[in-house]
This record gives sequence, structure tokens and C-alpha cells, in this order.
Amino acid sequence: MATQITSNKVVISASDEDVFAYLNDFNNIKDLLPQDKISDWKATKDDCSFKIQNAAVIPLVKDSVTEHSLINVVSGDKAPFPFTLKINIKDLGDGKTEGYLDFNGEINAFLRMMVVSPLTNLFNYMAEKLQEKFA
Repeated sequence: MATQITSNKVVISASDEDVFAYLNDFNNIKDLLPQDKISDWKATKDDCSFKIQNAAVIPLVKDSVTEHSLINVVSGDKAPFPFTLKINIKDLGDGKTEGYLDFNGEINAFLRMMVVSPLTNLFNYMAEKLQEKFA
């Protein structure tokens, strides 16, 4: 069953180039995650994985990029279900950038009930952390 989640859109006090450069290095993703809820962090510039508290390991792999505007991410081998995650970056002018996450996953009905709320909270948290990072 296709499940789509879109995070809150945030305005970031930085250029789209700076935001893109930061997010394009997956070593930086750790700074956007709730540190008290993740463990087993591993990363390179193009992929990362982490375990969410009392849940599965989430492997993220960079699939493709559109310079300064979009980073396409796909689930890695050990993901509990296949998904894509689009990191959207939009230049607003005056050194401001809009950012948000678009998630699309194939999640069965049983799992869906358990993961939609935590994933929505996670993506909103990540968007807020990105906004704080450049405040």
C-alpha cells in the first residue's frame, strides 16, 4: 500500500547552495535526527543507516541529485519496506530557502498503523533541525 508523508515546509536562513551542500553530504544527516532515539549510526557522503529506538534499521542511499534543489534518496538493502525520500530545496531569494521532505513507501496495512505517526514526527523534526542549523 502506497503511503505518502510530506513534512512541514520550513524557511531556512541560508542560500539554496549552502543548504544543498550541507544535505548532499549524508554525514550531516545525523545532526538532524533525534539523538536520544537513534543508535548504530553509520555514514558516508552518499549513504547512511541508523536504528530507530525499538524499531528497524533505516538505510538511506542517495539515488540522484538535481543541483541546489532536490536530493532523491532510496531505501537500502535492509530497509523494513521499500521507500523513496525526496529532499526538496527551493530558493526564496534574499538568502532564504524553503526545505521539506517527501516520503513515499510501500507499507503493508498492519505496519502502516504503527509507522505513519512516528515517521511524520521524524520528518517534521528533521525539517525543524535543518531550520535551526542555519538560524
